[in-house]
Parts: sequence; structure tokens; C-alpha cells
Amino acid sequence: MRKLLLLSMLCPVVALAQQRFHVTLFGGLSNYAGDLQDHRFTLQQANFALGAGIKYDITPNLAVRLAYNHGTIEGDDKKSKDPLLQARNLSFISKINEGSFLLEYTVLNLEDYIISPFVYSGVTVYHFNPYAYDSIGSKVYLKPLSTEGQGLAPDRKPYNLTQFAIPLGIGLKFRINENTVLAYELSARKTFTDYLDDVSTTYFDEAALAQARGQKAVEMAFRSDELKGNSTTYPDQGSVRGGSKYKDWYYFTGFTLYIGIGSGNGRTSSFGRSHGGRNQLGCPRVL
Repeated sequence: MRKLLLLSMLCPVVALAQQRFHVTLFGGLSNYAGDLQDHRFTLQQANFALGAGIKYDITPNLAVRLAYNHGTIEGDDKKSKDPLLQARNLSFISKINEGSFLLEYTVLNLEDYIISPFVYSGVTVYHFNPYAYDSIGSKVYLKPLSTEGQGLAPDRKPYNLTQFAIPLGIGLKFRINENTVLAYELSARKTFTDYLDDVSTTYFDEAALAQARGQKAVEMAFRSDELKGNSTTYPDQGSVRGGSKYKDWYYFTGFTLYIGIGSGNGRTSSFGRSHGGRNQLGCPRVL
């Protein structure tokens, strides 16, 4: 009798908790906006991105999500339409690994509707590490080189490779069945650095850079001389290399699949709307 009473108390609690959890799977593209990209939002130079996470429904409209995403961002002056940027000849690639805590709001209750817009925001911790390939094709990480004198002068502070960002997402959800929802989303990350691409301000003194970081730093800081027929020499200190007025952004676009955990028998919704039978754990309605 005691076991039966305990079961009657725990079964609904466990069932409700399970029905409110969802696994999320993301697949799409990653890109960035910064000094080596012509447009604020573009699919030019985009790369494939993947992610996974878990979502918990607080109400039918409000949920929290823990998400991990992995993507690659890149930029190359050679692909710019601006002749001045082409002549600068800088490039970079960086892997992005991020973890996010998100608060998600779905406008319409998907227990009653098939489609609904949704938005989310929260906080993101991400890691990046820009690199480029030198004139002979060797991979070179850029931060240790202080290409703009970061850490070599009081006004040139080094940047951190792990930072916080603010995620901003918007999308449209489609209910496939009572246990599965497919969403298309576009999400941007407002960062607090202008060095996702290792380009921000002006050229640092050539001799000082070579003395502090070596000749490789000079080679990766100024690359116009690698272009055929270009005899430009290293610019004077203070010459414009990038634009520091705006911080860099990165973003994802693609599809997210939400899969409910523990659903199954009886068409029992996440918030207790029973449509017959027993609940998802097979618990009887009345003991």
C-alpha cells in the first residue's frame, strides 16, 4: 500500500518533468561581420555549423535552453569587391565554440497551433582563435604575433580568446507531431571585441614589431607585398589597417529540431492536456 501511495505521488511529477524536456539539434551555416567581410549579413564565405542542447518548458510559451554550437568563420580581402581592400590582402579563419544559456519565447502555443514565430536571448561564452596561411601555405595563429602591436604599447591591449557575447535569435517553428518541432532560425552574437578577425585599428611600427615578435609578425601584419606586381612597402605607424568604430559580430542560420523526451503513449501534452490512455510513463491516471 505504501509503495502504491509513493508511486501515485512520484509518477505525475516525473512524467511532467520528462514531458517538458526536449533535446535540440542544430544544423546550418556560420559567418561573421567585421573588417574582412563586405556585408553585415551574407552567405559569402559561410561555413557549415552544428549544435546540440536541451530545452525545458517553463510554460507553453516560455522556455530555457542550454545550447552548444560549433562553427567556422572566415574573411579574405581577395574576395572583396573593393579594390582598396583587395590590395590590403589580409585574411583569417577561426573556429567558434560556444555555450549559451537562452530564454526562449514562442508567440503561439504549439499545443494548439502548427506554426509560430519565436525569439530568444541570453548569454553566450565563446572561444575563438584566428589564424591565416602565410605565403608558403603554412598555418599561422595570429594572436601571438600582436599584428597591430597588441600588448606592445599602453594603448594596444591584447584581446582574450574566450569572451562573453549577447545572443539574439529569431525564427519560425513548425510542429511536425506532438513530440517533434522543426524550426528555422537566424541568430546573431553581439561581441565585445573587434578582433575576431585580428584586424581593428592601425599598423604598428615595423621595427618595434619585428624586435618584439619576430619577422613573421611583420609578414602577417602587412601582406600587400605578396600580390603580384605590388611593390608597396610596409606602411607608416598609424596608417589605417582596419576600422575600430564597430565591434565584430558572428551569426548562425539554419534549422533546429526539438525532440521531446519521454513522450509516447496517450497523446499527453507537455502541460497535462490528456487525450486518452495512460501518460507517457505508463502511470495510471487514478490509483
